[in-house]
Amino acid sequence: MARRSPLVNVMASAANKAARNLRRDFGEVEHLQVSRKGPADFVSEADRRAEAILFDELKKARPRFGFLMEERGIVEGDDASTRWIVDPLDGTTNFLHGLPHWAITIAVEERGEIVSGIVYDVLKDELFWADKGNGAFVNDQRLRVSGRSTMASALLATGIPFMGKPDHPVFLAQLAAFMPEVAGVRRFGSAALDLAYVAAGRYEGFWEQDLSTWDMAAGLLLVREAGGFATDITGGSRILETGSIVAANPALHQPC
Repeated sequence: MARRSPLVNVMASAANKAARNLRRDFGEVEHLQVSRKGPADFVSEADRRAEAILFDELKKARPRFGFLMEERGIVEGDDASTRWIVDPLDGTTNFLHGLPHWAITIAVEERGEIVSGIVYDVLKDELFWADKGNGAFVNDQRLRVSGRSTMASALLATGIPFMGKPDHPVFLAQLAAFMPEVAGVRRFGSAALDLAYVAAGRYEGFWEQDLSTWDMAAGLLLVREAGGFATDITGGSRILETGSIVAANPALHQPC
């Protein structure tokens, strides 16, 4: 049985507590109070409640850690070197439309490096987790990236820029370049789960731009601990700074 670190146990416990409300709210999605915070970008009362639970639980467990959260932003901690990175509901638009594909994701950043993280698919009860240097897992099963070595056999995932997002022509050019070369391209609406699926070998690769740190932090660690490679869109290492990512198994990850 895979042994989880104390940090993973803390994150998993907090996510499980927040998940109870999210499951209930998902079953009553038509009654949610929804506010608009940007074009085609909504945040629900369920999202806020989940974030409040995660904040309280994580703060209780590690009171000195700071936070970077989707709704609250940066919350300074007494320990300036370590913080939680939290997205209480990655895939909010899916959630609000009744699509059962969304997750809670939490990571720990220590001195600028992601050292631990989880992506919890609440409805499927799949907990993807990783600690730096100790591998990646889903529940108690070890993860390895796919062994497929040709683009013709590769299934890729991406995110499509929607209303209010930039670079629609850039994305269309990228998609046009990939479509004739691969077995398929999927857009499921949760970057955290896309990266977890790359780590699990369900996708061969994933790319997207204009992401936030909390979308990628845990998933990035999962991919690397499962034996995959990840860079920013230029082939560099500034993934969290640029908000762009290209992640794939070693055979298919090539410099841009």
